[in-house]
Amino acid sequence: MTLSLPIDAEANKLLATDPLALLIGMVLDQQVPFEKAFSSPYVLAQRLGHQPTAQEIADFDTEALVAIFAKPPALHRFPKAMAARVQEVCRALVTQYDGHAANLWVGVADGAELLRRVGSLPGFGKQKAQIFTALLGKQYGVQPPGWREAAGAYGEEGSYRSVADITDGDSLARVRAYKKEMKAAAKA
Repeated sequence: MTLSLPIDAEANKLLATDPLALLIGMVLDQQVPFEKAFSSPYVLAQRLGHQPTAQEIADFDTEALVAIFAKPPALHRFPKAMAARVQEVCRALVTQYDGHAANLWVGVADGAELLRRVGSLPGFGKQKAQIFTALLGKQYGVQPPGWREAAGAYGEEGSYRSVADITDGDSLARVRAYKKEMKAAAKA
């Protein structure tokens, strides 16, 4: 699968080839620009000197992991909290999915099951689970029956609501405009 997020080509390549990197990017995609969130798995791999496994992150000394996340430039604006969240997600992958992020979606019967599995991860509420389901379907080729319905409005073809819809600068601008409209509507 080839992802074409408007970020560094090597970061895109990692996201496309490593399901754990993609999942970590989604975990980090809150309160920071999406470019930062989805580039950080690549930076994490660089800092470690290799692509980490879920087992490695699950077993990592928490304070040492926080230090890696906090090293300037920090992987997230809240490095301590997000290092802990990534570690929690990796621990869930180890205990529930044999340590493989792809096992979240491999063999799912339908979109509802995919959404349920993603939504069971630490920090994944309904909206985040729907966005990740849409991202998997639209850009990662994970399309079990009913995936669009499970993803809700984020699964709609031709929508520009989330990272699932970003493939270039134009789509990024359209998603940002949509989010700005939603914030304005929420304030009204």
